[in-house]
Amino acid sequence: MPKPLPAVTDAATQQLADELAQLVQEELLAMDRTLQEAEPAALFGATEFQIRGLALKIAAKLYQRRLAQKKTATTGPA
Repeated sequence: MPKPLPAVTDAATQQLADELAQLVQEELLAMDRTLQEAEPAALFGATEFQIRGLALKIAAKLYQRRLAQKKTATTGPA
């Protein structure tokens, strides 16, 4: 069982989770719409690839955000 986080860390983690949720909200809504509109027989194949594409967009946004936090991150060529 994992150790509970200190209150300060837990609050920071919750704030980060809220920020990330806002960052990827558009993709999550698109995923939900795609799944709701798909017929049960069509959940795999093209629909599955659409969902995977949206999931990759989410991952890319999260990576970009994390890399922007690095102290050595640059905004353009030197």
